[in-house]
Amino acid sequence: MRRFYKKVEKVKDDDGWIILLDGKSIKTPARQTLFLPTIALAENIVLEWEEQGLEIDPLTMPLTGYAYSAIDRSQPMKNQLIEQICAYAQSDVLCYRVDKPIDLAGRQEIEWQPILDWLSASRGIDLRVTSGINQVEQEPGVLELVKSNVSSFDQFQLTGLHAATISSGSIVLGLALIDKFIDFKKTQELSSLEELYQMEKWGRDIETIQRHDALRQEIYNAGRFMELVKPEAL
Repeated sequence: MRRFYKKVEKVKDDDGWIILLDGKSIKTPARQTLFLPTIALAENIVLEWEEQGLEIDPLTMPLTGYAYSAIDRSQPMKNQLIEQICAYAQSDVLCYRVDKPIDLAGRQEIEWQPILDWLSASRGIDLRVTSGINQVEQEPGVLELVKSNVSSFDQFQLTGLHAATISSGSIVLGLALIDKFIDFKKTQELSSLEELYQMEKWGRDIETIQRHDALRQEIYNAGRFMELVKPEAL
């Protein structure tokens, strides 16, 4: 799509902030007004639209894309979104360790366990850990606590948390990222610990590097979005 506007500005509204293109409010793909919860998010989305060239490239506007999703998808499908996020508590990558090789098992313990300890201390969620091919069943009460925590987020925070959880394969890392216990780079490293170990042993290839770069960007965008929509960013 060719750029059709000259001026981009943010305006405060009773329902939040809206973005105007030559005086007209941006609409989501479902034709809803793009209402934003914080001025920080509004300012950054203004920058995304201002930085477009002669052609509008949605791939260079991740924050706008997440905001669209929060309104068109997360709001009407909030319960389904919560269920999808919480499902990762049963298969979280941090809860499934290897037996061998010993050095990788040790690395997983050193790198992953502090994140699980933080989750227990900060949110009271104690997830069980297993190793080898053994399946682990989490306690029903723990799963209810996970759902209670996830349900406390609004539609914008859920959108970022959903993206971070799916990208990393871990609700634990998603929550650690949204609470700023770890940054996006550490999130990506922890979610890819075994693959990074294999690359150290057997070398790197272009395809793997490209996949890791894409994953790092996805997690960065999700983490940035979650930070910008927090109430304290007002």
